[in-house]
Amino acid sequence: MVVIGEHFLTTEDFKKLLYGGEMIEISSEAKGRVSRSFDFLRSFHRDKIIYGINTGLGPMAQYRIEDEDRINLQYNAIRSHASGCGQPVDPVYVRSSLIVLLNNFLQGHSGIHPEVVELISRFINNDISPVVPEHGGVGASGDLVQLAHIALALIGEGDVNFGGRVIPAAEAMRKSGLEPIKVHIREGLSLINGTCFMTGTGMVNIIHARNLVSWALIASAMINEIVHSCDDSFSKELNEVKKHPGQRDVARVIREILADSNLIRKRENEFYNNNHNHTKKILNDKVQEYYSIRCVPQIAGPVLDTIRESEKVLLNEANSSCDNPMIDDENLNIYHGGNFHGDYVSFEMDKVKIAVAKLSLLIDRQINYLMNDKLNNILPPFVNLGKLGVNFGMQGAQFTSTSTVAENQSVSFPNYLHSIPNNNDNQDIVSMGTNSALLARRVIDNTYQVLAIQMLSLVQAIDYLRIEDNLSSRTRQAYRQIRDIVPVFVEDTVKYPEIRLIKDFLFSRLLSFFD
Repeated sequence: MVVIGEHFLTTEDFKKLLYGGEMIEISSEAKGRVSRSFDFLRSFHRDKIIYGINTGLGPMAQYRIEDEDRINLQYNAIRSHASGCGQPVDPVYVRSSLIVLLNNFLQGHSGIHPEVVELISRFINNDISPVVPEHGGVGASGDLVQLAHIALALIGEGDVNFGGRVIPAAEAMRKSGLEPIKVHIREGLSLINGTCFMTGTGMVNIIHARNLVSWALIASAMINEIVHSCDDSFSKELNEVKKHPGQRDVARVIREILADSNLIRKRENEFYNNNHNHTKKILNDKVQEYYSIRCVPQIAGPVLDTIRESEKVLLNEANSSCDNPMIDDENLNIYHGGNFHGDYVSFEMDKVKIAVAKLSLLIDRQINYLMNDKLNNILPPFVNLGKLGVNFGMQGAQFTSTSTVAENQSVSFPNYLHSIPNNNDNQDIVSMGTNSALLARRVIDNTYQVLAIQMLSLVQAIDYLRIEDNLSSRTRQAYRQIRDIVPVFVEDTVKYPEIRLIKDFLFSRLLSFFD
């Protein structure tokens, strides 16, 4: 069990709930906060003008709502905003959003009935994920459209993913012994307000972006072994003179991965030892490797630092209250403002998107080095183990890598800057945070595909050079894991199923070099 509501929710908590099979339990303290907030709102709202309770929503807030229409207003808010389009979002992102939504309500600033948090926790524990389309959110009054699709399921309408199938929410709830929530005061508005969908999506992005960096460093270590590079580019001495923690940690991890490798050379033995002949005018051996090989700490370091800083911001948001208005039962007041605005998440998801796109560019350049025999001087063109001129090796896969990286570059323009006024100009500046999070997800997924192509190229190169036994224990383990998925090939075979299998393996095998 992960007890929620009594401590700051961490990335590790998200991992346990999303990938570790653990259940959620709401702390009694948090339940008390929710109950006190609801009781205060129930007594406070009478004979007052409070947005979204006895007024319309958005630009229609000037219209007072009569008592007989108040409940209908809340249901209408959910149903009218459940208007998303596009492909359904993968259930793991929806599940993560449910966790954030639950934690948001457990702060005790929404005035919702306690049955709402109970049902959300049951959805999570019964693995019921509302079907949520990609398109619709502008991230200003929060994720109105995406959250409305979640709220729709909670009132027993719409569709959900349950038991591996898409079925009506009412059917899934009946099978799980659950009852839909009822509107008491402002449950409809609370459910669709806020940044919970973009934040939940962002937390999954953070988990997999960190994992990407770890796998990319294993691949970078492998390519250093393949070219018999010198160890000073990732040495402590060289990297400690730069003060960036990401660079230092990347270099440290590469050192640890390669600690017992028999393929990495010492520069002092190769270029400083007087026993060697250093009088040649033209050197056969490269004094320094190409940037994509020797500058990995300097390139992957800022990627790691960016992901870490974004993780802090996303966790702050996941542990916040992002509703409007804010119910304050301690000070006996209700505050109207804009805590639903998604700028924090939008900005960070754009940063992650750019960082991962740069990582994909590094991976693609390393692939290109392996493909081009005129650059590496040790491998056949396209790591082709077959008959040159008849077979193509990894040539076709390189096209896919380059195309995918080009797409990453195209979609990495900051959505944070794409504000378009809407909602009768009530939302005159918006965050586009939902789009930022979903596009960051796309760039991350693309980069796993590129990394899968690189891994397949690397193991082919290792087999051509027959250096498996000299690899470090960590890179040899990775080599064998990939070879368990795709055996060595000489004749050309269809590659897309193998690339997909490797990609799925890398995505699901979460590494923890930087935890």
